[in-house]
Amino acid sequence: MRENELAAIVVDVAYQIHRRLGPGLLESAYQAIMSYELRLRGLHVETEVPIPVLWCDVRLEVGFRVDLWIERLLLVELKSIEALAPVHKKQMLTYLRITNSRLGLLINFGEELIKNGIVRLVNGLPDEMQRT
Repeated sequence: MRENELAAIVVDVAYQIHRRLGPGLLESAYQAIMSYELRLRGLHVETEVPIPVLWCDVRLEVGFRVDLWIERLLLVELKSIEALAPVHKKQMLTYLRITNSRLGLLINFGEELIKNGIVRLVNGLPDEMQRT
């Protein structure tokens, strides 16, 4: 399965969760439900994956933790806040570069309408795959 196919599944799961539960839960609750639902669909999902940063040929274990890494192809960062800030998009782009991943989803369950809380970010996807 490719990045875009995975992203479509993740967006559908996020929509279903938000429709049933709405905004207001802790990020950890949405993360647990998302990982459960994605695994039910047969996907390999890793949560809270520590990602080191390489600096001057030294591996530093203080990089960041990926909320959800699906099939080691799609990064998903979850939020449950009033509104995303520009820094959240910048962080995701950095995460994509560090992990050499090509697609990431930033999902904010704090939005009243989940469609307003989903941001798709790309890092080197071929042009024909960036929007599909």
